[in-house]
Amino acid sequence: MPTDIVLALIGFAIAGSITPGPNNLLVLTSGLNHGVGRTVPLIAGISFGFAFMLVAIGIGLGSLIRSYPGLHTAIKVFGLAYMLWLAWRVASSTPASDTADNTSLSEPLSAFTGATFQWVNPKAWAIALSATAAFSVADAATESLAWISGVFIIVAFFSLSAWAAFGSLMRRLIDSPSKMRTFNLVMALLLVASALPVAYDLFVHH
Repeated sequence: MPTDIVLALIGFAIAGSITPGPNNLLVLTSGLNHGVGRTVPLIAGISFGFAFMLVAIGIGLGSLIRSYPGLHTAIKVFGLAYMLWLAWRVASSTPASDTADNTSLSEPLSAFTGATFQWVNPKAWAIALSATAAFSVADAATESLAWISGVFIIVAFFSLSAWAAFGSLMRRLIDSPSKMRTFNLVMALLLVASALPVAYDLFVHH
């Protein structure tokens, strides 16, 4: 892939990964509640899960979904439900140090959750479709998809790690259970807000 295209791809990946979105909200909240170390599996799941989705879209999944509106609608319905469930997890989460047991609500989100969430994340879909359309090369499809997915894995991992670190640093300011609950609730509401365009498209636009 030409150097200028690679540089443009890196810039696009940075812009897409570092700007606020559902992934960043999950990682920020996890960093605050559980620290950077325990958030790494979630970060890795998001990074590799998104890269896998990029490859799947690049080899034809995106065209297939656009060709079958019913399938697209089903994905949106599942995605809306999944995002609301994640919002509930975020709102109900508590710092590990503040809980005496190992209930699921005190555990950070897993790598599997991070990876599967990409398939129902509206921002991830928008970035993946844009990236594959803009940076795929018809006569070198395999090479270009490898570049796109590889760049996004690296950029997303470091960008999300920065969000987790920021969340961990915020622990110094949000230093009481009541402040923590308020923060988690605000993050959950923001996650719900990010799902509103999906809900609007499903129940109003149609």
